[in-house]
Amino acid sequence: MLTPLVVAVTVVAGALTVLGIASTLARRRIGLVHLAGAGVLEALLVVQAVVAAVAMAGGDTPADTASFLGYLVGALLIPVAGVLWARTERSRWAGTVIAVAAAAIGVMVWRLLQLWEATGA
Repeated sequence: MLTPLVVAVTVVAGALTVLGIASTLARRRIGLVHLAGAGVLEALLVVQAVVAAVAMAGGDTPADTASFLGYLVGALLIPVAGVLWARTERSRWAGTVIAVAAAAIGVMVWRLLQLWEATGA
């Protein structure tokens, strides 16, 4: 796990959270900017998953591998589920769905880093 990558994911997730809340407060539906932000977030999460997979294949594994993999897979699925849900939500609350998904990712990546560094891997 790379700390700069975790910081990058957190920044993108934070920006997407603010954007989602702003669109909800403005009573607007989500737009292309929201989808692009979610796409960038997902791309960073895929990079993070590849980095973790390569490190684990190289012998560096966290002590609680099952929890780590659960968080990793969950983090990959949450933005996709959030976008799908937000796209079907035809009201202004779609922005809130995106914001909650992004905020959850912001927390999950730090938990992933914590699980990874617990073993000194």
